[in-house]
Amino acid sequence: MNFKIWKRIKIKRVRVPDILCIQCGKRVESRAKTSLEITMSHSTSTLERGWDFGLEENDYIALVKCIRSGEKPIDWVAEEPVQYVQVGNMREAYGKGLAFSEKPKGAGEGFEIRVTWPSSLARDDGEVISVDSKRIQYRNSKSGRVVTLRLSKRGVLLEPRVRVGEAVRKNQIIASVVPVVQRFDCDKTASGENYLSMLDSASLSDRYVSAKALAYFPSDNVADALTRVVRNDREHIYVRLEAASSLLRSGQTEYLSFFRGLLNDPYLENRLECVIVLGEIDLDKSCDLLVATLLDSNQHPEIRAGAAWSLGELRNKKATEALVRVFNKVETGVREEAARALMRFGDLYSKDIIRLLPTSTEEERAGIAWALSKSGQFEVTDLIRSMTDDETRKWIAWIVGTQDKAKYISQIEQLKHVDGEVYFAVTVLWKILSSWIAELDVY
Repeated sequence: MNFKIWKRIKIKRVRVPDILCIQCGKRVESRAKTSLEITMSHSTSTLERGWDFGLEENDYIALVKCIRSGEKPIDWVAEEPVQYVQVGNMREAYGKGLAFSEKPKGAGEGFEIRVTWPSSLARDDGEVISVDSKRIQYRNSKSGRVVTLRLSKRGVLLEPRVRVGEAVRKNQIIASVVPVVQRFDCDKTASGENYLSMLDSASLSDRYVSAKALAYFPSDNVADALTRVVRNDREHIYVRLEAASSLLRSGQTEYLSFFRGLLNDPYLENRLECVIVLGEIDLDKSCDLLVATLLDSNQHPEIRAGAAWSLGELRNKKATEALVRVFNKVETGVREEAARALMRFGDLYSKDIIRLLPTSTEEERAGIAWALSKSGQFEVTDLIRSMTDDETRKWIAWIVGTQDKAKYISQIEQLKHVDGEVYFAVTVLWKILSSWIAELDVY
């Protein structure tokens, strides 16, 4: 559920589902699209990069239309509806020659090609008024205009996926060479035994999924099976890591030694995967390991940055002071991730963070101020108590002055009576940052 991408250390590719329904075992791999099509990346030279490598017949591919909502890399919005295509149906159509391949993207992407299963979608909401062997017609709900879609693309015939009188939604696939649905049922038939049997699968994806899923089915049999996986040196390290994670979640802290060892693994990608998994285990023990990694000056900077990021995911109060400490003379990437993590602590522990301001160094104050400013979760009265010198007064003026004026206008009067200069600085910042020139650039 996080968009973080690590660029300096390349993690080994393991094909795993984005979503697993624990209750029925159905798996979903999500595909965000700016232009909604049924498409998958594919390699004709590398088996592991084939479009369906590691996927099972009953797995689903989710198609989600996404549009930009701003200029930032994270400014994207998903549009309804989410639509699902089953892998088995895609394989069948692919085998029949009903899918076509696009030209390679380029050498930088391993000469991958794009496989497309032809489809047509509604551009607006409407109602289907006609379906025959050659076309579908629907009436646009807003304009009343009749829209015609032909049931043929590049000589491939499409099957209608709607009926006369049926309402259609914008972005809905209404004709395609494979069935498309907007929901699928959960039969609640999966059990711990199902996932235990998957631990012996020849598929790496199956073993990875089962090791992770078994955390939700605690029993002596499960613990014994996961223990065998952790101790199996021939098993893939990611499967062993997930097995150890499931055991740790169940309270078996003796497996902390496995994590400690992996945090000193010769391969950086294994260390990074370890800190990411620790960020999914909401326990004090995992927090302690991450704090130790963050503060270890002998550890690789990217691993320390990963530990900071994971601490932000856990949001364990014990990590607050450690995140502040690394603002002092360490690599920029580590400090930046620590500041982002501290920002995530803001809505839970803002009072504790503010109390660190008076005794902090200048570098630490800068990081604290940024985190508080970005979180926007504080009371002005708490900041007032921390105004112990001129430097804290400057930072507090900036923290409040970068907030939405409407949110804090009712609290600012107390600041006016306590410290007129800080109050003035805040109002000047509000004036500047709310002006039309604030976002004006020279080009």
